[in-house]
Amino acid sequence: MVAIKSSQEASAKWARRAGSASGEYEQGVKTPRRSWAGATSAAGAAYEAGVQAAITRKAFQNGVKNAGDAKWQKNAVEKGPARYTQGVALAQEDYEKGFQPYRQALSALVLPARKAKGDASNITRVALVAKTLHDVKMQIQGK
Repeated sequence: MVAIKSSQEASAKWARRAGSASGEYEQGVKTPRRSWAGATSAAGAAYEAGVQAAITRKAFQNGVKNAGDAKWQKNAVEKGPARYTQGVALAQEDYEKGFQPYRQALSALVLPARKAKGDASNITRVALVAKTLHDVKMQIQGK
């Protein structure tokens, strides 16, 4: 029989060691061995193959089923609020930059006059907004 630590001992060691590695994490991000963007772009075919394999074995659905609502809620409540607030604050500049092309397109859009509530022609206004937003997205993505 193989001598091995209990699950509790192994997880406690992992949490202790990984929890004290924030400096190494930061250093690794600041001085990577190779370019993240270059390596990630080069891995496109491997990514596609992995996604297709995951689809075939229904990994997404099975993962959701195995985790269930309880795990999602526990993790979201315990981790989410503080991370959400910090993430929003750090992302404000990126949000502004990302929203700018949509804002510009919407501000230039000329909508037909609004009709009475329930009038079917009001859907034309919605369709124009939706098409404009979609066109901007496709232009940003180069499609």
